[in-house]
Amino acid sequence: MAGGAGGPKAAGGATLVLATLAAGQFLMALDSSVMNVSIATVAEDVGTTVSGLQGAITAYTLVMAMFMITGGKVGALIGRKRAFTIGCVIYGAGSGTTALAPNLPVLLVGWSLLEGIGAALILPAIVALVAGNFAVERRPAAYGLVTAAGAVAVALGPLIGGVATTYFSWRWVFAGEVVVVLGILALARRVSDAPPGRRPHIDIPGAVLSAAGIGLFVLGVLRSSEWGWFVPKPDAPAWLGVSAVVWLMLGGLLLTWLFLRWENRLAERGEEPLVDPALLHNRQLTGGLTMFFFQYLVQMGVFFVVPLYLSVALGLSALMTGVRILPLSLTLLAAAVLIPKLLPDVSPRRVVRSGISAMLAGAVVLLAALDADAGAEIVTLPLLLIGFGMGALASQLGSVTVSAVPDSQSAEVGGVQNTVTNLGASIGTALAGSIMIAVLTTSFLTTVEQSPAIPSEVKTRAGTELSAGAPFLSDAQLTAALDEAGADTAVTQAVLDANADARLDGLRAALGVLALAGLTALFFTQRIPATQPRSTIPPPRTGSASDDS
Repeated sequence: MAGGAGGPKAAGGATLVLATLAAGQFLMALDSSVMNVSIATVAEDVGTTVSGLQGAITAYTLVMAMFMITGGKVGALIGRKRAFTIGCVIYGAGSGTTALAPNLPVLLVGWSLLEGIGAALILPAIVALVAGNFAVERRPAAYGLVTAAGAVAVALGPLIGGVATTYFSWRWVFAGEVVVVLGILALARRVSDAPPGRRPHIDIPGAVLSAAGIGLFVLGVLRSSEWGWFVPKPDAPAWLGVSAVVWLMLGGLLLTWLFLRWENRLAERGEEPLVDPALLHNRQLTGGLTMFFFQYLVQMGVFFVVPLYLSVALGLSALMTGVRILPLSLTLLAAAVLIPKLLPDVSPRRVVRSGISAMLAGAVVLLAALDADAGAEIVTLPLLLIGFGMGALASQLGSVTVSAVPDSQSAEVGGVQNTVTNLGASIGTALAGSIMIAVLTTSFLTTVEQSPAIPSEVKTRAGTELSAGAPFLSDAQLTAALDEAGADTAVTQAVLDANADARLDGLRAALGVLALAGLTALFFTQRIPATQPRSTIPPPRTGSASDDS
């Protein structure tokens, strides 16, 4: 039976509840990709640089990562439904502020701060509300649809942003989010809530340590492309000759270690920690969280690389780039919806392995298909495979993590789960981006140096100006820059050829790292249970499908 006060929902009510929660998940995920195709336009409109706007986008991820665990605990304190609705109000206020933002500081307040705090309240509450409104046997399908809504939002984000920017204004995206929030708040009355049996205590020192530790670590990851992972780039902050990225990540890890020590101390004294240390010894839970981490690492890395290939290397418009990503949404939805419906008793471990394998295969196929003469059609099959893999994982992982603990801990698990997914997304984007730029720079400078058609003064200037990392430029952008510099036809063609080869080398390197991450994930699937929660198939007598190790 469901853990919510209202118990399992009737079919009509359940559909409405599921649509409400899925809409919330969709909205939270949309902002991570909707403006990726419109960064230059938004930056010009609010009077900032592309780097400034990228800082606003990454700050949104950073705020979510810092406050997600605390947001889950607040939900347990005030009630999951109340946390969900308050989060929606804060998020809607942030969207409205962003839609009207005249400059970067106001954009930061609306997009990064208010929307980030709202998401930190909403996302853990969604996990708990699914557990509270659906019976155990229906949760895999419910979690699959809710998770799929978030993944589809990431896939449709570039298309939505491209249409809005091309035909209307980017501001209409955020104005539309306000309307969606109002609709969610109207429908949320149908959602049942189970008020906590006792008034929980919020561990303030633990909240500060966890937010600071996660915040420093994620900030370091997000700044890696600009500052360099280990060797500092020119004019980047450094200490003892090592990039500030390393020190931020080490500081984050140290604070996280202190947080875990503090939580253990509270538990030993019989006090209430922010996160129950016993959760880290739960084999099923840690297995599900590990898969979430790798899923979002690969997923967001792909969403970083593929749009760049389509829009820059192939010169597609923002709208056509979004259209080319749609095949991923088709197989994602199909897998997320149909697997729980057609195979309700299928082994979660088998589905997760199939999903990881499909994402790995998609990355490898795209890696093999990248070629100077390839067109936009080469991404179709890889995206179909990656979409199926994402949908397969979405159909199982939410149920795997929440079923590993009592319903009373579902909001707490929701906070940890969303922290892990944000961490995976941040690392995936930063890893793919930094490796792509590093390989692109090396390849471009090597080719330019070896080209007899390029004068020595151009080679010297290229080495000096691009030592901090070659920008990912289209042929049109590079041609315009060369024309402005007065380069002749032979030099222009040689530089364009070097740029085209370097782009492909960078893309291949990024995809290779993502494929390696997918392969690594397969080694951790043993912790995923072999049977569904309360499945009609009896569990095996031996094996590693138990909840705790």
